[in-house]
Amino acid sequence: MSQPEPDSTTPLLRDERSSDDSQDDDYRSRWRSIRVMYFTMFLSSVGFTIVITSLWPYLQKTDDSTDASFLGWVVAAYSIGQMVASPIFGWWSNHRPRREPLVCSISINLAANIYYAYAYLPKTYNKYHILMSRVFVGFGAGNVAVVRSYVAGATSLNERTGAMANMSACQALGFILGPALQACLSFIGEEGVTLDFIALKLNMYTTPALLAAVFGLINILLVVILLREHHVDEDGRHIQSINYTSEERVDISEETVESIDQVAVMTSNILFFIIMFIFAIFETITTPLSMDMFAWTREEAVLYNGIILCCIGFVSILVFLAVKVAALRFGDRPVLLIGLVIIFCGFFILLPWGNHYPKIQWADIKNNSFVTQMPDLMLAPNSTVEPTGCPIEQTWCQYTPAIHIAQFFSADFLIGVGYPACNVMSYTLYSKILGPKPQGVYMGWLTASGSGARTLGPVFVSHVYTHLGPRWTFSLICGMVAGAIILLISAYRRLIAFSVRHGRIVE
Repeated sequence: MSQPEPDSTTPLLRDERSSDDSQDDDYRSRWRSIRVMYFTMFLSSVGFTIVITSLWPYLQKTDDSTDASFLGWVVAAYSIGQMVASPIFGWWSNHRPRREPLVCSISINLAANIYYAYAYLPKTYNKYHILMSRVFVGFGAGNVAVVRSYVAGATSLNERTGAMANMSACQALGFILGPALQACLSFIGEEGVTLDFIALKLNMYTTPALLAAVFGLINILLVVILLREHHVDEDGRHIQSINYTSEERVDISEETVESIDQVAVMTSNILFFIIMFIFAIFETITTPLSMDMFAWTREEAVLYNGIILCCIGFVSILVFLAVKVAALRFGDRPVLLIGLVIIFCGFFILLPWGNHYPKIQWADIKNNSFVTQMPDLMLAPNSTVEPTGCPIEQTWCQYTPAIHIAQFFSADFLIGVGYPACNVMSYTLYSKILGPKPQGVYMGWLTASGSGARTLGPVFVSHVYTHLGPRWTFSLICGMVAGAIILLISAYRRLIAFSVRHGRIVE
């Protein structure tokens, strides 16, 4: 049986109909629920990115004992929480209506953002309160596994790539809106205003988290009111699901006895891990790298990097639109391979070269000479002068060439093109490899794999960057991307859809 001609358009907000079911209420309900999942992914992305560019200066202002290594742990905390929660919510969604894990997870996320906004309030250990709040924000974001498994189960094989691309486009919209909102809210300033009756400071650091909490409340209402359970087979016919019962469903008991290619599953998880690992490194290092290389202040770093990430998000949306067309014409695997090559080029460009060195943070205090005794140079605690440049305690600052602003922008663009293509293709391939079986647990493991990468990536880069500098950091990343390209090529023939593997359709 040959595969039906694919539908080349899967509109983001318009139902994807065929002539047979244009008036089908069940069909409309299915796509309405899928759009709720799109919006859930969008808000989850906003909740993460809305504070990412201000996280480092918030830590510095709130707790003087914070260093770049601790930043890595704080960024990783989100992913630790998500890694723990994803298999739990995935298993839950396989056995109960998905509304339950979604409402629970979003509520946790909402409360954690409020906790983050109050992290400055305790007299001591503020950085650990920020750390724990990010753990709980990440735990709530474990619902990504539920979202992906729902969309995979509610779409036919022909609809899958388009639906996954739409979901990623919504994620990219959140990626745009989050930094854009943070950049706009940076004009509130570091002091802002204080609401004494609730002991809350509204400033450029706390307001974005509170806005993310409001988005979470909206998301809960949409899930409760609009979400319904739907599950279809690879031809788009409704099937019996543990989460959904109705008449005229197709029994797939014969299909479920066919085995999943576990080698392809493992390969997909490894590739997804590497993709998320290198992007976690990129988003972690952007703010400290720009402050070190270009001598930006905290407010400048929040504003400029917010604008940069906003632009990257806009590029990502264009990439998602292109990916849907390219995948239909050339296939999912070639698009994934090209995306990895582009990412490699992006990080290769970031390698330092030339004879221009970064401004040393304390060099201009004593006749522009390098100094080694930090206690003599520390400003008074109440000083209004913010030191800028590469900190003298990072010894590599004295002998590693500065990264030019053109390198920085070029790398941002290439990574902004390569990452979204790899991201959507990796879990689109994964969902096709799994086939018609319930995918909650498998998607939970995929999300946990990505969360593990986002846990290790920031910790890795914060230590390597702090002690060895950008040359070693970006060289190691280039090596990892090259390894991913080799792995993809070696397993290329096994990364095929479940139905293709079992001969029911021709690729």
